[in-house]
Amino acid sequence: MYALRRWSVRHARGLNGFYRGFEAFLVALNPLWRLIGYQRVERPMAAMERLVKGALFDCQMCGQCVLSSTGMSCPMNCPKQLRNGPCGGVRDNGHCEVKPEMRCVWVEAHAGATRIPGGLQSLAQVQHAVDRRLQGHSAWLRVVREKMAPPA
Repeated sequence: MYALRRWSVRHARGLNGFYRGFEAFLVALNPLWRLIGYQRVERPMAAMERLVKGALFDCQMCGQCVLSSTGMSCPMNCPKQLRNGPCGGVRDNGHCEVKPEMRCVWVEAHAGATRIPGGLQSLAQVQHAVDRRLQGHSAWLRVVREKMAPPA
């Protein structure tokens, strides 16, 4: 899993492009999701998301995916679950202070962000705290609902 997670960061540009295209595809299917019902689609979509993103990014299913903003490195893999940058304990070799065998998620995020157009600017944006009520839910469907919501 860890090796595939590192591979995903090295291929952040292509994965980010695919991710954006996939998001547009899911948004285009909004009439279908509404017809079937978001509640009915939630469970199978979350299972598929867990399978795909779990393999590629070691996704923790927080329900609030920020992969495109973090160089395709999931910040929830940080032992401290820091969503806005590294702690003060990053070792000189770029490894985590809590799990010395693992490279810091934020060192990886910076490396991935440099490969994505506009990635470093996205990395600098402050992420909201995790809403634990969304844990285990599909971030894909949440994005569709947000994009299709009437303007406030």
